[in-house]
Amino acid sequence: MVDFENDIKACMQALQNDGVILYPTDTVWGLGCDALNEAAVDKVFAVKQRPKEKSMIILLADARDILHYVAAPPPDIIAMVEAFERPTTVIYKNALGFPANVVNKDGSIAIRVTTDPFCKALIKRLRRPIVSTSANISGEPTPAIFSMINPSIVAGVDYTVTHRQTDSSITPPSRLISMDDDGNITVLRD
Repeated sequence: MVDFENDIKACMQALQNDGVILYPTDTVWGLGCDALNEAAVDKVFAVKQRPKEKSMIILLADARDILHYVAAPPPDIIAMVEAFERPTTVIYKNALGFPANVVNKDGSIAIRVTTDPFCKALIKRLRRPIVSTSANISGEPTPAIFSMINPSIVAGVDYTVTHRQTDSSITPPSRLISMDDDGNITVLRD
């Protein structure tokens, strides 16, 4: 088994120095950075060759953290998110505290509370949300496993996590929903 703690320490070093990491999530391999660091987010856009008009997903470690980053979420949001049976990204109105390059033009933000032990540990250690976007060049297929990641992506990051690189299990991208102020859900991708 790969040393989880060494990966966490190396990721912390990269994330605290405006770096970009390549890491396994609860869905697919992702490119990530400190979601509150505008310069680091710009680097993710550059590595991915993605237009800045397209926003990215934010990962949180705990559902209660939503209250720090979303203005006026539905009152029962924590229970709702904790009841999701699979990885689900929720688009919320009225993002709070994020740099402009993370927030959609309409002020919304896409957030997923991760279930992955590595991601949870990393976010808790950083004490900040992290960006998550699939580890591919914009417009190319999303790689299902590490070995399918474009070498230019690997070369473009500051640290590549070794944990789960040999994992061959394929997990689909997260379900994507939007939620209005009353907690009504619209499924955008199932």
